Amino acid sequence: QVQLVESGGGLVQPGGSLRLSCAASGSIFSINTMGWYRQAPGKQRELVAVINGAGTTTSADSVKGRFTISRDNAKNTVYLQMNSLKPEDTAVYYCKAEGVYWSYDDYRSPEDRRHDYWGQGTQVTVSS
Repeated sequence: QVQLVESGGGLVQPGGSLRLSCAASGSIFSINTMGWYRQAPGKQRELVAVINGAGTTTSADSVKGRFTISRDNAKNTVYLQMNSLKPEDTAVYYCKAEGVYWSYDDYRSPEDRRHDYWGQGTQVTVSS
């Protein structure tokens, strides 16, 4: 099994910054994509930013130029640097690991043995 542990959320004033971290641990041979999603009260969960093993990123238009996603493959850790925060960024932020192989045998198997995992979520509140 794989666990995702998030950290770095909190309360910040508009215009401030926060850095979220998410570390994956457990039976991991490789992880295809890691990323961040968020869910505000009364709204659906939405993509914030994702990054694959090669470093290619995708991010929501609402955060481009303000949020930066990065990844340390050796540590199976993904980061989200959030600058110029706005009240509308307030949400629970969830980390996701997609396409996780538990072992080399799983990676080489003709069967699809990939797994996806979610973190428990961390609250980000932007308010004065």
